[in-house]
Amino acid sequence: MSRLLAAFMLAVVAQSIPAQEFKDFGKDRLNSSPRHGEWVDIKSGDRAIKAFVVYPERKDKAPALLVIQEIFGLTDWLRSMCDELAENGVIAIAPDFLNGQKFEDADGARKAISAVTQDQIKTVLDATADYALKIPSCNGALAVCGFCRGGGWAFMYANMNPKLKAAYSFYGAPPDASEQVANISCPVYGFYGENDERVNAGIPKAEELMKAAGKKYEPVIYKGAGHGFMRSGEPHNPNVREGDKKARDEAWTRWKKLLNQL
Repeated sequence: MSRLLAAFMLAVVAQSIPAQEFKDFGKDRLNSSPRHGEWVDIKSGDRAIKAFVVYPERKDKAPALLVIQEIFGLTDWLRSMCDELAENGVIAIAPDFLNGQKFEDADGARKAISAVTQDQIKTVLDATADYALKIPSCNGALAVCGFCRGGGWAFMYANMNPKLKAAYSFYGAPPDASEQVANISCPVYGFYGENDERVNAGIPKAEELMKAAGKKYEPVIYKGAGHGFMRSGEPHNPNVREGDKKARDEAWTRWKKLLNQL
């Protein structure tokens, strides 16, 4: 099993976002949000995992969504995404895989994230999932999402945790072996940019594997979008790309409907 996960990790490692395209942002949304967001410590063996949680404003219990970061760490943008998810009715919780490190340099980010092992990924997500399901305002439904490198990890984690109700993979490397999908028990929804063939080239194989295993996989490719369009299409991004903004809007329309099904 560890060899298979290692192989999957090697496929996921090949993420390439130019450093000049990245700029951390999102504090304005966080500072003006009416929703409650907080840092928490999650116990896992003899260590504590830092995570950022945002709660929705609603009168009933809510599903919990694990949010997996890009290569740059648990940035203000990712935390603002948690707030946007909470605005749409879910408890969003993002564990920190890099122990507080954040990067604007893509090479440094890749080096740090590549040092995270598959066992650490599972340990962190398992601990975060257990924590999320014990939140008093959680209704017992659990899902996972991830972006870029985290999108590949989200697909991978769907094969590890049978408690998941759904997985949302944003432009992450899809699986390429039957063993990587055999244990998936929830639907997987893919969000991909048209101008991202490096990632998209793996979609047909993943569709074939998921269909053969009797699993639900629904990939959608958004026209005119590049890799990372949920961040690069963010209206508050000082380097916003218009084609990515349109794709982001379309992806959100779809995602909101899916989140309502949890």
